[in-house]
Amino acid sequence: MPMKKPGKLALPSQDSTIGKFLTQSGTFKDGDLLVNKDGLRIVPQSEEGEAPPIKPLDNNHQLSIDDLDSIKVIGKGNSGTVQLVRHKWTGQFFALKVIQLNIQESIRKQMAQELKISLFTQCQYVVTCYQCFYVNGVISIALEYMDGGSLADFLKAVRTVPEAYLAAICKQVLKGLMYLHHEKRVIHRDLKPSNILINHRGEVKISDFGVSAIISSSSAQRDTFTGTFNYMAPERISGQKHGYMSDIWSLGLVMLECATGNFPYPPRESFYELLEAVVDQPSPSAPSDQFSPEFCSFISACIQKNAADRSSAQTLSVRKFLFASQFCMFFRKHH
Repeated sequence: MPMKKPGKLALPSQDSTIGKFLTQSGTFKDGDLLVNKDGLRIVPQSEEGEAPPIKPLDNNHQLSIDDLDSIKVIGKGNSGTVQLVRHKWTGQFFALKVIQLNIQESIRKQMAQELKISLFTQCQYVVTCYQCFYVNGVISIALEYMDGGSLADFLKAVRTVPEAYLAAICKQVLKGLMYLHHEKRVIHRDLKPSNILINHRGEVKISDFGVSAIISSSSAQRDTFTGTFNYMAPERISGQKHGYMSDIWSLGLVMLECATGNFPYPPRESFYELLEAVVDQPSPSAPSDQFSPEFCSFISACIQKNAADRSSAQTLSVRKFLFASQFCMFFRKHH
């Protein structure tokens, strides 16, 4: 049965601010960054200030959006959808994140910077970004396809993850965070179970830092807090300055949720109740009668109210809790 090409998405409304950062040819542009249907390029400007036209890279690994056949939608979020697509010539699968651009101009530069970071991030513990495209008011990002789904999906199947296997997951996430924090100088800002992906080999990788998180956080829709704000550190959720340690808080909550089968904070009816709980109430902890001292200590090192009291990803990576068995056999058994 022949595969259908992805349908073209509608252009944004005429009053959208997107027109302020498009060229006449319909290329998304910010400084030396340009994105169109041929992909993302960093193109130095000429003396006249006009950038030369974008042309596809002349190599065997160049992706064109016209060569991607849509298979099915595999995810939906606040900022867009994720489609499973297949390259018609090689048969390789990709996850195509499709984001309708109807955003405030004030976040344009941040988004452009994150597109650069995503494309040039190369780490085995971070989902690979192969190419970005801009067509008809839509940014499409071709990502490595993780066929095991997310940690959130996995949790629905197993309810809880034993410590030994949780250690193997955590070890890989920490290596991804060490790369982002120390080599790329990037804060993930949206670490949660749905942004930690798994493949059939049991490999665990961090996903979705950057563009979609920026657009989602700029929406100012408080009713989306269940998916966006739950894992935020106290300094982030209260609007204060934050750094790499905000990711460590999120990691602690994720690991505690995986171990117990429940989100560490009871359900809240509003964003403001969640804010009060995170900022004013004692930090969650792992029950000492259910878990090892090593795991309890690890969680405590992550979930400290004061960011300065939390351990860095590098320091956490050598804790005793992490020296445990492989995750892949447990994953295969339950997947």
